[in-house]
Amino acid sequence: MKWLHNLVKGISLTGALFAFQACYGTVRPPEDQSTPMTFSLVSAKSGAPIEGVKISTSLTRDTYNNYGGSDAGITGPDGTCKVMLYYRRSLESPYIHFDGPDGLYFPKDTTLADLRERTVVVKLNPVE
Repeated sequence: MKWLHNLVKGISLTGALFAFQACYGTVRPPEDQSTPMTFSLVSAKSGAPIEGVKISTSLTRDTYNNYGGSDAGITGPDGTCKVMLYYRRSLESPYIHFDGPDGLYFPKDTTLADLRERTVVVKLNPVE
């Protein structure tokens, strides 16, 4: 009779745990993360800063737009732009696309191996 009492108690406890998990779910850490990054765009030929480079980011390889669905930023007169890079822990890093102004530079696609580096210099090749 004692084993029947323990069996009913175990089933009741298991049922309560299932009901709790069904109502509240399991605690998960946030999947998406963000980090501020500064990009400095320079000409691969002359080393001069490039103004007007459009920077786009994506969590997938197919589309280049940032988390909000628009471009991440455009470089200023000094060739730099600070953007928020969004990434997932399951991926190595986000995909980044650089599009030079007025077709004077070849577009460049890349990923970053190390997201701890906060300033990245990118060299764009001019169209000749």
